[in-house]
Parts: sequence; structure tokens; C-alpha cells
Amino acid sequence: MFQEVDHPPFILKISDQHIFIRFNRAETHFWTPQLQIEIVDQGDGNSIIYGLFGPNPTLWTFFMFVHFGVASFFIIFGVWAYSNNALGKEVGLQIGLMALMVLTWIVLYVFGRIGKRKGRPQMHQLYDFMLRYTKVDNDL
Repeated sequence: MFQEVDHPPFILKISDQHIFIRFNRAETHFWTPQLQIEIVDQGDGNSIIYGLFGPNPTLWTFFMFVHFGVASFFIIFGVWAYSNNALGKEVGLQIGLMALMVLTWIVLYVFGRIGKRKGRPQMHQLYDFMLRYTKVDNDL
């Protein structure tokens, strides 16, 4: 169904029953989403289409790396605070750094929500594009 499609501003990659739809470079910004579609044949001439909207894989990997780093530092600062407390030393710096990591998590969450909001119009464009080239029965 998608092989015959003239698809600007979209780039399609088809692999077996998976179709990846994303925007071309000219339409892409930092928060641009993409759509992955999986078509499952039911054997009776019908198919089920599963779709998953997601961020650019590079952006997703970056965010996961940053989250992992923040979590690692939080644990390191917690161990440092516990060690200092066990030795009877001050733990104010370590507690402050742990609070900074929590604040960083909150900032990352807010950035993620802002990105989701900025990517929503393009998500609707991807969805409309998919609907245009598939016959969808909403009786599920």
C-alpha cells in the first residue's frame, strides 16, 4: 500500500511488515516525532495495524544517557553522603548535590513535556498520512 505513495515531506522505510515514517530534513526540528507501523496479517484477508509514535532515536538515546548519568551521580552522591555520615563528617554538600540531581530530573521531565507538545502537530500529520493510505476499520 505504501510502495506506490508519493510521500514528500515524509521518508518511508519498509522492512517486512514494518513501516517507518519520518519527516525529511527540511521539516525536521529537535522534537520531530516518527511513526512506526506494524502490519499483522490475520489470514482472512484482513490485517491489524499497530502504530507507535516516538521521538527520533538519536534524541531518545541522548535523553536515556542523560537520565542514566543523573541517576548514577545521585547514587554516587548518596554513597558519599552515607560514608561521610558514618565517619561523623558533614553531609551538607552531598545532600545539596543529591537535591541538584532531583532538580535535574525535574528539568528533564519538563523539557520532555515541552518536546511532546511541540511535536504534536507533526504527530497529527504522520497520523493523517497513515490514514490516507490505509483503509482503517474502527470496529475494534
